[in-house]
Amino acid sequence: MDIEIIEMAERKAKFILKNSSPAMANALRRTLLSDIPKMAIDKVEFHLGSIMEGDKEYESNTPLFDEIIAHRLGMVPVPTDLDLFIPQSECVCGGEGCPSCTIMYSLNKTGPCTVLSGDLMPLGNQELKVKDEFIPIVELTDGQAVMIYAHAIMGTARKHVKWQVANGVGYKYMPVIAVDADAASREDVVDCASLCPKKVFEVENGSLVVKNPLDCSLCMTCVESLGERGGVTVDGDDTNFVFRFETDGSLTAQQALDKAVEILAADAKDFMAQIEAL
Repeated sequence: MDIEIIEMAERKAKFILKNSSPAMANALRRTLLSDIPKMAIDKVEFHLGSIMEGDKEYESNTPLFDEIIAHRLGMVPVPTDLDLFIPQSECVCGGEGCPSCTIMYSLNKTGPCTVLSGDLMPLGNQELKVKDEFIPIVELTDGQAVMIYAHAIMGTARKHVKWQVANGVGYKYMPVIAVDADAASREDVVDCASLCPKKVFEVENGSLVVKNPLDCSLCMTCVESLGERGGVTVDGDDTNFVFRFETDGSLTAQQALDKAVEILAADAKDFMAQIEAL
């Protein structure tokens, strides 16, 4: 199995999985969706009662139930350093919460205002500040306030979607497109350039040529338009796959892909060890 990177941005990636199988392609897809660990807010503590700011007294309440605010905070992407943090279940603190397994955030805002994700302030390392600063959490009116302490811990999407790093994960068989040289200049074949919804073809010197094969969605519009006359063939190669995915920003696309491959390799070794032990 080989991987050829086509596009690698901070939060999205496109690559070709080569010399593989549908089973392995789906295993990579499921790993990207469910098994990559990340930090997410799991516990939120709300201050109850009045809050003083200067000479003004604010009431610690909002238009939303505390549970809704906690859920929204849980879905905020938290920057994750996989070398710095470990799951609480593996930590020497026994799950009590310490700098090795927990990130503490504070949020203290008074109305009128819109409380945003950027108002979450990490206690300690400022590099752990939330990158997406404009996610709305709750609207406060005059006299309202929130004082919150939030605890972020590591988990995976198998337990809850707030720990899901990758989204929009999908793949397709590598398109294999061929234009019959003897029919390339035929009028109905040339018309395929305008019929193709993905603009895979272009017309050069009066003949149809394949220009963007990776964009092909295997919709077969071109093949169906030609019918029995033929001239264009489209197939899917089930040993090579075109992958795309995005991340929520807690990890970069490169980090997510590297971790997914690492997890798959570890699972394969563990599976082999179990087979050998039988």
